[in-house]
Amino acid sequence: MSEQTKYVSKQVNEDGFIEWSKDENERWSRLYHRQIELLKGRACNEYMQGISLLNMPADKIPQLPDIDKVLQETTGWKTAPVPALINFTEFFTLLANKQFPVATFIRSEEEFDYLQEPDVFHEIFGHCPLLTNPAFAHFTHTYGKLGLAANKEDRAYLARLYWFTVEFGLVNTDEGLRIYGGGILSSPGETIYALESDKPERVDLVPLDVLRTPYRIDIMQPIYFQLERFNQLFDLAELDIMSLVEQAKALGLFEPKFPPKLKQAS
Repeated sequence: MSEQTKYVSKQVNEDGFIEWSKDENERWSRLYHRQIELLKGRACNEYMQGISLLNMPADKIPQLPDIDKVLQETTGWKTAPVPALINFTEFFTLLANKQFPVATFIRSEEEFDYLQEPDVFHEIFGHCPLLTNPAFAHFTHTYGKLGLAANKEDRAYLARLYWFTVEFGLVNTDEGLRIYGGGILSSPGETIYALESDKPERVDLVPLDVLRTPYRIDIMQPIYFQLERFNQLFDLAELDIMSLVEQAKALGLFEPKFPPKLKQAS
């Protein structure tokens, strides 16, 4: 997570609703319509089923109580409005209690096409549809409980697991390779790149390999891990993940598949 942000999250009222401006709702509408068209034939069926269940508005930012009603009915989850940035302990605590953090701001016009921070579009459009799915919800809940109990070093390994599944995961289907990671699902550039570019590697998900694979948040991913089937997420949650973390620590990280990030001159 980044250490600073220029964004200020909006406050919810006593009923859990947020008063969004006309410009903010219009920005959501443009983001929604652009991305929903791109995802046809590219997003996994489980995600598209979640989109249908949530029935979120296309022309304005959804209100969290409306999202919560569906999540509660399907998997027992709910959202949690949070500031633009939260620390890892708060993040894991929320997930461990089946609450998905939603930063209550939407990206500026200047960052319309690319935003490193998770905004309300990324969180609701990218992640919430799959929280209606039992396998995805179980994996995310398990991850939260593990992260809450882990130390700082182990959390860094767990972060790689989350990154290459919940954020940037692909899944094999009878119709071909499809997207389920929210970081891809909410990004027009990465939606095309992840499935259709010949630049990145696409490899089967081996949990130990995932834990040992470095990543950067500010580039197109050089490698994607793909599930054999969507319900493999449930199987993954049932593994002794912390034992795998210990193995990963003993073996060390793989060589990064990307150049080091250049430091800005002070």
